[in-house]
Amino acid sequence: MKVLVAGKGGTGKTTIAATLAYILSESGYKVLVLDTDSVPNTAVTLGVPIEEAVEITPLTMNERLVEERTGAKPGEGWGLFFALNPKVDDIAEKYGIRLSENLGLVVVGSIDASKQGCLCPAIALARQFLRHMLTAREEIVLVDSEAGAEVFGRGLAEYFDLMFCISEPTLKSLDISIKLVKMAEELSIKQNVILVNKVKDEELARRLCNKILGEKYRWHLIHYDENVERVDYEGKPIRDIPRESIVFKDLKAVIRSETPWIRVR
Repeated sequence: MKVLVAGKGGTGKTTIAATLAYILSESGYKVLVLDTDSVPNTAVTLGVPIEEAVEITPLTMNERLVEERTGAKPGEGWGLFFALNPKVDDIAEKYGIRLSENLGLVVVGSIDASKQGCLCPAIALARQFLRHMLTAREEIVLVDSEAGAEVFGRGLAEYFDLMFCISEPTLKSLDISIKLVKMAEELSIKQNVILVNKVKDEELARRLCNKILGEKYRWHLIHYDENVERVDYEGKPIRDIPRESIVFKDLKAVIRSETPWIRVR
């Protein structure tokens, strides 16, 4: 199963992605998380110590790797000749981080468009790597995407089985989520689910979702969990949240509802 976790900034996208990763990996599934955000912080959320996380070089910013695999250095300007199908099948093992027996992470990163533009060696490497991970690997791949519509604009949303679009329980946030779902459908992602996160007033949120989303869109409420805020303040990973907490219960219910072929503990 290949899962895209998308949404506008600040909705809790990375928290949801990390929690899903723990639920699935602790249920016995092999899970690989790909952080494709321009400001990658999934590593810390998953438990990589901050002093180690700041030393991680995203694949798209690793100029030596990009040049080695594509034949061109990022940022050298237009008119470059470089490989559009670089070798990528060893990248996850060489540049990935093993968090547990069943859970791994690769920090892919995004592109500084002001420096490199969209058609460049780094994005060629990223696209080829993502394509390989989404078509040639057997584990569950969870992609924590760039905030907003960036992942769709660069054509990196192909080959996914499922998108979880993270929203907040507000009219503006739900409107953005609807637009992202429509973009995902245009890219042939057939199963798209809106997760309305950080819900404090369930009755109010449910009324709003019934009005805006109704039965046209699949959606679930994810309740506000003070444990998420606590570990964030303390600089601790999601794994330190008690498994009986509401965020774990809600997301397990989502997995059972949307992917009934997957058994979670």
